[in-house]
Amino acid sequence: MLRRIFSDPTFKYFRWWQTVVTVFIFASCIGLALETVGDYSTRFKLEFLILENLSVAVFSIDYFGHLWVSEHRWAYVFSFWGLVDIISIAPSYLILLNVAAIKGTKVLRLLRVARVLRVLKLSRATVDQLPVGHHVPKNPIASNLRIYLIILFSVLMISSTAMYFIEGGLYTNEAMEAGQSAINAKTPAGETPVVYVPEDPISGNLITEDKRFFTSIPTAMWWAVVTLTTTGYGDMYPVTLGGRIIAVFTMFSGLILFGLLMDIVRNTMMALFFGEQMLEAQEKAKHS
Repeated sequence: MLRRIFSDPTFKYFRWWQTVVTVFIFASCIGLALETVGDYSTRFKLEFLILENLSVAVFSIDYFGHLWVSEHRWAYVFSFWGLVDIISIAPSYLILLNVAAIKGTKVLRLLRVARVLRVLKLSRATVDQLPVGHHVPKNPIASNLRIYLIILFSVLMISSTAMYFIEGGLYTNEAMEAGQSAINAKTPAGETPVVYVPEDPISGNLITEDKRFFTSIPTAMWWAVVTLTTTGYGDMYPVTLGGRIIAVFTMFSGLILFGLLMDIVRNTMMALFFGEQMLEAQEKAKHS
């Protein structure tokens, strides 16, 4: 029975386990986002730590479970899904080990932010729960909508987290304090040090206080939602080269998501006017 939990999509407990994994993916991503808000990381440090440890435990069981039932284990380790599973747990284990190579603040911060890539496990959970063989789902519209929302959440999390790290990371409290300390150390005794202003490491453009928008992941999420759904309100925008590259990725993702949504709306309208039978017939025709 234990093997069927990780290998048999028709098994009841297989779907239960995938639901548990999905819940922890959402919870860990939300926890990661809230850690970047104000002083939440210190006020709720214990709660975030418990959530992270539970998430890593669940993802580790999921990884080793799939590895155990795999016929070609080394091939699975280096497969796409195997790498996705590794990505979901490796940053947390590296932080836990606290090896000398990752003791730097920047490296540790990168590893913490890299945890957002575990959102890719949502695609694994979705694929594992798809109907097998030529079985037509009872309600393809609901299934397509669920897949769409998972893709939307994944793009939203990855875009907002990348924007927060690449651009917002230049003016976090730690970065501002480190920059000011460097200026103070170079200022001759008796002179008043200038105020530190962060700059884009690639273009060299200064990031003045009125252009420091991405102070947390939830704040960046607002920008991501606006960019994915419209051309933007103009109240938040990236000013660094790295941030603009992320913005281009987000804009193109928004176009793709819009196309997927229109297809779901078309299928919904057909189901309303012509019934589910026509959609099921179309699905059977695709697989025949």
